Amino acid sequence: MKKILFFWVYCFFVMLSPAQRKVTLVIQDKPFDFQYKKLYVPAGLMISGIVADGRGQESLKNEVVEERNEHLFGFTNHLDDYAQFSPLVAIYGFEALGMKAQTDWKNRTAILIKGQILNLGLVYILKKTLKETRPDGTAYSFPSGHTANAFAGATMLSIEYGKNHKWVPYVAYGVATSVGVMRMANNKHYISDVLFGAGLGILSMKVAYWTHQYQWNKPKSDQDPLAVLYKSSAKIRN
Repeated sequence: MKKILFFWVYCFFVMLSPAQRKVTLVIQDKPFDFQYKKLYVPAGLMISGIVADGRGQESLKNEVVEERNEHLFGFTNHLDDYAQFSPLVAIYGFEALGMKAQTDWKNRTAILIKGQILNLGLVYILKKTLKETRPDGTAYSFPSGHTANAFAGATMLSIEYGKNHKWVPYVAYGVATSVGVMRMANNKHYISDVLFGAGLGILSMKVAYWTHQYQWNKPKSDQDPLAVLYKSSAKIRN
């Protein structure tokens, strides 16, 4: 059973590697372009989470918990409570260190707010609707909010800095994956909760980019009524 656990953790990393490559696209004064292939990774993770959410004692999620209880019984830490926010902090922290982001801070903040409203809103609705029991017997297991939060931040961090700094997606998704693993190690979530939460976090932030209109810091164009009026007045005076 231990081999099965390591196999699924390995698959988790493998599924993320395409995401690391796909989200490092350039945003040059235009929205993050929608393409169906960009849905593959988050949809795959979410579907995997649903498939892994079996009810039987021999289901994958219960087998993973059994392995955890056998090898990590009594293990607990609160590092994941703080690590989930580290990608979000880095979205501004990296810029303070001199790294260039793809989006100015005003649009970046608007995207972050929209992405988190969607992400945390869906997590809340699913938790309250499904009322799944956690491995430790407490309530509101599915999906993992910590994991969704970490992967939403990792996705945005990778989009903003991944083009100029190739190491950023690997570190960002590595931290997010560690948060998901710690949630299972702390006996707070099943692997199904973590997989679905990861996909939901990635998808939520991508949707925020796809739907953003980039209303701030736009240069004035000839279509600006005031600019047109100014040019017309100049021509009359001349």
